[in-house]
Amino acid sequence: MREIYGRAVTGVLSALAVLCVGAGGAPAAEPIKIGSFLAVTGGASFLGDPEKKTLEMYVARINEAGGVAGRPIELTLYDSGTDAKKAASFVKRLIEDDKVDIILGGTTTGETMAVVPLVERAGIPFISFAGAGVIVEPVKKWVFKTPHTDGLAVRKIYEDIRANGHSKVALFAGSGGFDKSCRKNAHELAGKYQIEIVADETHGKGDTDMTPQLTKIKNTDGVQAFLYCGFGADAVVAAKNYRQLGLALPHYQSHGSASKRFVAGTGEASEGMRLPAAALLVAKQLPDSHPQKKLALQFEADYEAKYNEPISTFGGHAYDGLMIAIGAIERAGSTDPEKVRAEIEKTTNYIGVDGIYNMSPEDHLGLDTNSFVMVEIRDGDWQLIE
Repeated sequence: MREIYGRAVTGVLSALAVLCVGAGGAPAAEPIKIGSFLAVTGGASFLGDPEKKTLEMYVARINEAGGVAGRPIELTLYDSGTDAKKAASFVKRLIEDDKVDIILGGTTTGETMAVVPLVERAGIPFISFAGAGVIVEPVKKWVFKTPHTDGLAVRKIYEDIRANGHSKVALFAGSGGFDKSCRKNAHELAGKYQIEIVADETHGKGDTDMTPQLTKIKNTDGVQAFLYCGFGADAVVAAKNYRQLGLALPHYQSHGSASKRFVAGTGEASEGMRLPAAALLVAKQLPDSHPQKKLALQFEADYEAKYNEPISTFGGHAYDGLMIAIGAIERAGSTDPEKVRAEIEKTTNYIGVDGIYNMSPEDHLGLDTNSFVMVEIRDGDWQLIE
């Protein structure tokens, strides 16, 4: 599947001041070529679909406003179908055939890691929208990312668990790339937060019954809190089975479940669940002094007006990736790959919807735990708890 986006459409660019675009006027003939591969369909479509819609909307708005420094953006986007092999094939096409200047995408960790060798070998800037820390830890010259890592999520969760007087945790994880990375971080960070993992269970991809593992957790003495590492359909099954077994421990999920589709899929089973999320998820509840509130509210208004559906933090990953890329291209004064890569790495105090980014040669994410807020699901909606 191949789709090209980025042609001018009728509309009003209401948030031009925050788009970091260049001067208006008729776009030059030579476009800035942005390539993307996203899980628009398949198991991670609830992540990839809002990412696709966000890129479509803002590329069109930027082009209508005159492009970037007078150049239009041409967005070439492929649907990976949540398949790492397809993702690699599409990235090879983006590099060799479409000859894009920069790549934005990679909805899941598996897809992202499958293409890292390709972009590193080709020497093309790549900003991933996937979650696991392994994407940028250790640092890879051409690879950056916008979502908070699973490691940051675990840190935020452990802080909340300790603040509530608990220390003994039951860990349950899936078998995907993000799931494994989250579980690994949960173990490695436990000692720092004086957390003891007293139960540790895993499940296979696509399992429809997780009650055997959850029953073991239920029968483990001393458990005070429960942490699930995973996302998507697996996270929904885990939450439902958890509630069916009558488990009443404080239940934590990662930011991979920060979607209304997750809440709708789990129904009452997610009531009271806590997770770390980008401030975007509860923009209206933020204090007026919060540096991200104005942008988050504008993004929410733009997205909901365009698509008539709730925002998710996953669309925010795409927004920040696009704006960081545009800012780097503007500062570089060209689409020369090395110059653009160097400017992405210099991103400083960029206020995005996911957080405030400060990248460096040692940090190709640029976020910390302060860019997270803790939320709780109450009456089928998100409630800011800090």
